[in-house]
Amino acid sequence: MVNLSEIQAELSGLNVVDKLKYLAEKYADNIIFSTSFGWEDQAITHLIFSNNIPIKVFTLETGRLFPETYYVWNRTLEVYNQPIYAYYPQNELLQDMVNTKGPNSFYESVENRKECCYIRKIEPLKRALKGNKIWVTGIRAEQSANREDMHDLEWDEGNQLVKFHPIFNWTLDDVKNYIKDNNIVYNTLHDKGFPSIGCAPCTRAVAPGEDFRAGRWWWEDQSKKECGLHATEVEEGKV
Repeated sequence: MVNLSEIQAELSGLNVVDKLKYLAEKYADNIIFSTSFGWEDQAITHLIFSNNIPIKVFTLETGRLFPETYYVWNRTLEVYNQPIYAYYPQNELLQDMVNTKGPNSFYESVENRKECCYIRKIEPLKRALKGNKIWVTGIRAEQSANREDMHDLEWDEGNQLVKFHPIFNWTLDDVKNYIKDNNIVYNTLHDKGFPSIGCAPCTRAVAPGEDFRAGRWWWEDQSKKECGLHATEVEEGKV
């Protein structure tokens, strides 16, 4: 069992690079970073790859990503010459859903959308995380109201591991300046009003003054903007 308070104490006073190095050494081969190639994730990918930190980097290939996202993915591989492992939906689950409900069933009901998120994202994520002890993410405190009560280090009961958010206290300006200063490739959709970028059919640009995640699943009730990737507990098919 990972001792959360012990890790917190050991990380105290370290900079972000040293925190990642410490965790990579202490939990060798049991630490993993998930990227969706957005601003935050590109910054962390740079921190990991440019400092040769032995943390496995992976992404969820939903099959419905933007062309711009695939471009960033490919350029990131070219720049760092390091592997990014892709996790795909299970073929039978995806085929059954599309065969019975069509390719865009997620627009028809919340239940259908959650089913699609489960098949394309949650189930592959659980496979990616299995056997690991530390999950590194790009979550920042200011991204949405419910995340303001979180901490940079937390226990994920649903996945039975510790989540570490290395740039948790960075502002968006901090992230953008870091990307500019280090000439890091980023998704150009960010320059077109997309603060959060997910699957193409489920993401739109946001207008000035709109909530950070208003562009995700915009046709639904705006009170909940998470797909379940960072839910405390995940009920199969109902995230």
